Amino acid sequence: MSIGARGIQHIGVSVPDLDKAREFYLDLLGAEEVGPPLEWSANPFIDAVVGLKDSAARQFMCRLGNAYIEVFEYLAPRSAPQDPDQGVNRYGYTHFAVQVEDIQSCYQRLLDAGIRVHTPPSMDGITVDAQGRKRGYAATYCRDFFGNVFEIMEIYSDEQIRPVWRAGEGVIAAS
Repeated sequence: MSIGARGIQHIGVSVPDLDKAREFYLDLLGAEEVGPPLEWSANPFIDAVVGLKDSAARQFMCRLGNAYIEVFEYLAPRSAPQDPDQGVNRYGYTHFAVQVEDIQSCYQRLLDAGIRVHTPPSMDGITVDAQGRKRGYAATYCRDFFGNVFEIMEIYSDEQIRPVWRAGEGVIAAS
């Protein structure tokens, strides 16, 4: 029996440097910060919610198209250093994906900003029919400044991968 979930409201990510994360999420990806940033320490209610004792953190929330991303820097308890090469086969959340309009220019912009990309995107998955309509998708995995994995995707009509944005339409509803 369903619990009544209606959709994913946001994805949370913990980072070692909130200011550097702002560069990635706001400046590079183009997300829009929403709401006031949050800071806390010595807050028993938040400690209970997050399951940490004596926690302290800074946070911001941003919107990227149809989704929100909540970014935290925990000042206490401080995390052990992150393995920037952790495999995406590890249990747990492995990545988030963002749809882009032009994957080749996005790829170049990411490289110019110092973002690590696993492999250049292959355009072999995108075909053009006789009427000039594109079908399929191209994608590749990348790592933010800390090693967190994200995927960039250029998506057209495809049975496997549904676009969340279309040129001339903007964000589209899931179907």
